[in-house]
Amino acid sequence: MAAGIQDSGLDVLDLGVVVTPMVYFATHVLDARSGVMLTGSHNPADYNGFKMVLAGEAIYGDTIQQLYQAIASGSVDVATAEPIGSYRQYDIRDTYLQRIVGDTKLARPMKIVVDCGNGVAGAFAGELYRALGCEVEELFCEVDGTFPNHHPDPAHPENLQDVIRALQHSNAELGLAFDGDGDRLGVVTKDGQIIYPDRQLMLFAADVLTRNPGREILYDVKCTRHLAPWITAHGGKPLMWKTGHSLVKAKMRETGAPLGGEMSGHIFFKDRWYGFDDGLYAGVRLLELLSRADDPSAVLNALPQSSSTPELHMELEEGENFALIEKLRSEAHFPDANDIIKIDGLRVEYSDGFGLARSSNTTPVVVMRFEAESEQALARIQAEFKRVILAAKPDAVLPF
Repeated sequence: MAAGIQDSGLDVLDLGVVVTPMVYFATHVLDARSGVMLTGSHNPADYNGFKMVLAGEAIYGDTIQQLYQAIASGSVDVATAEPIGSYRQYDIRDTYLQRIVGDTKLARPMKIVVDCGNGVAGAFAGELYRALGCEVEELFCEVDGTFPNHHPDPAHPENLQDVIRALQHSNAELGLAFDGDGDRLGVVTKDGQIIYPDRQLMLFAADVLTRNPGREILYDVKCTRHLAPWITAHGGKPLMWKTGHSLVKAKMRETGAPLGGEMSGHIFFKDRWYGFDDGLYAGVRLLELLSRADDPSAVLNALPQSSSTPELHMELEEGENFALIEKLRSEAHFPDANDIIKIDGLRVEYSDGFGLARSSNTTPVVVMRFEAESEQALARIQAEFKRVILAAKPDAVLPF
C-alpha cells in the first residue's frame, strides 16, 4: 500500500502497528488530513480491509464505489511520471497518550480489568489506564491476530465471559473490553452485568449536555428506546440515525452534535475530543465519570433498561441480506405497530418494545435486535418478525 501511494506522488507517514483511532488522531494533529488503516476490524481473522479518511472525512458506501470505478476505468493515473513520494516512519504513541492523559483527571484511583482479546488495543490499553492512576489487570493483551482466546468483539456476550470471571475473582471494580482494532468499547460491572453502549451513552450524554445544552445527541437504530427520553430529560435533542461509524461521523459533522454512539460500541466524542470513534478514549471518559462514585457498578446498573437481546445475526449468502431487507421494507405488514422507522432497515416500534432488522454493511448477514418491557412482549415481537421473514424467505434460518 505504501509503495502504491508513493507511486501516485504522495508522501507516506507509516504509523506502524496502531489502533484505528490513532490513525484518525494523526490526521488531526499531523500535517496530513488523509489516512488509511489496514484492519479487519471486529470481523473474523480471515477478513481484511481499509478504513479511510480523505481530506478529513471518513469515506463509505458510494464514495468507495466511485473510487473503485475510477481506478478500474483508468481515470486515476496510478503510475505517474512525477517523482515518487517520500516514505518515513512515525511513532504517534506518545503524542496520543499524552493528549488524553493531559486532559483527564480521575477523582480517585480505580482498579480495572482490561480485555483486549489479543487485538491491537493490547499494545496500548494497559499503559494508558496506568498513566491515569489505575491499577490494571490485563487479559489477552498480547497482540495475536489469530485471536486464540476469544474473538475481539465486545458486542457479543460470549466474548465478555473472561472479564466477568476476572471481576468475580479479583478486587477490580470494573471491566473494559475492546474490539480488534480498538475503536469500540465493552463495559462490565463488578456483579457481571454487561452495560451495552446505548446505556453507556446515557451516562456520557448527561455529562456532555451540561456543557452543550440543547444540542443533538446521535444514536443508531439499534439503540434502546429509553435513550431518546433520557436525552430529552437532560436538555438535549435525540437524533436516531443509520448504523455505521462513517455514517454517524458524517451526520455529526452535518449537525455539529457534541456526542454520538452506536450499539456496536463506537462512541464519538466531539466534546473535548475530535469527533471520531475511539474505544480507548471512551473508556477514559467513563472512568473519569465513575471515579466520582464510591460504587461505579451501582451507577451503571441504575441506568434505565428493559428486557433485550444482544445483536442477533441471520447468516445469508453474499448480497441476499440487502435483497431480503428491501423485500421486507416494501411488503412486510405489522398490524399492531405504533410506528415503522425505515432510516436503516426496518425498526418497528410498539407501545411496549421494538424489533429491528437491518443489513450489515460489512458481512452477508441480517442483524436483528429486540427490546421490550417484559419477556412475553419480547417473545411476541420476535414472533412477528419471524412471521414476516419466513413469508419473504421460507428457507431462512433465524437466530431466535
